[in-house]
Amino acid sequence: MKIATWNVNSIKSRLPHVTAYLKEVSPDVLLLQEIKCLEENFPQNDIEDLGYNLAIVGQKTYNGVAILSKYPIEVEQRTLPGDSTDEQARYLEAIIGNIRVASIYLPNGNPIDTEKFTYKLAWMDRLFAHVQTLLTYEETLVLGGDYNVCPTDDDVYDPDGFACDALCHPETRARFRKLCYLGLTDALRAQHPQLGLYTFWDYQAGCWNKDQGLRIDHLLLSPQAADRLEASGVDKGQRGKEKPSDHTPVWCTLKD
Repeated sequence: MKIATWNVNSIKSRLPHVTAYLKEVSPDVLLLQEIKCLEENFPQNDIEDLGYNLAIVGQKTYNGVAILSKYPIEVEQRTLPGDSTDEQARYLEAIIGNIRVASIYLPNGNPIDTEKFTYKLAWMDRLFAHVQTLLTYEETLVLGGDYNVCPTDDDVYDPDGFACDALCHPETRARFRKLCYLGLTDALRAQHPQLGLYTFWDYQAGCWNKDQGLRIDHLLLSPQAADRLEASGVDKGQRGKEKPSDHTPVWCTLKD
């Protein structure tokens, strides 16, 4: 089963790219983030016509996550547990066949001297608590999405320049490490340890042409999923297309 994750930065703006990707790459499951629309405004027919089922948690103008799958989707969670007052559309969890997947859009957290960073850290604490519970099920679990975390200096083109950014802040990285130390495997790093492996290039200052990127999109695997890991990669070419998302897809393939 091929599972991909992609922050599309508006499904309305990126629909031609998404449908082309589904036709050309044909992932079994595609996790989307930052769809930036309500569920009723999602281009459902365009996706279903390509043979995909959908689950969507939308929000007007901001955030929003979705799961596209060639197989039936059984939704388990439409919000991240732990805070009933949180109305931001950032988490969607489902069972697809014998695999549990989640589409995650973790808060950016900038500027760090505001409540946005506090919210990010609290959100990561909630994610840690929930994943602790999920791992007790001993299932094949894939947690994919835009984590807005560069785990190490190897994942950012300018470590010094980003040292105080919320994506690289010591508190952010500590929480990400704590999450991984539960027993999760970073699917991309497990097979691609080299430097310069990025998933995001800012629209500003010619970052794409200069390859000044960040690795902030991740697929984290439970031990049961890691045992099935066959391949992983970054579909970098999507970022070079006309009017692209600033992110590009990350994928992994699990053995049957």
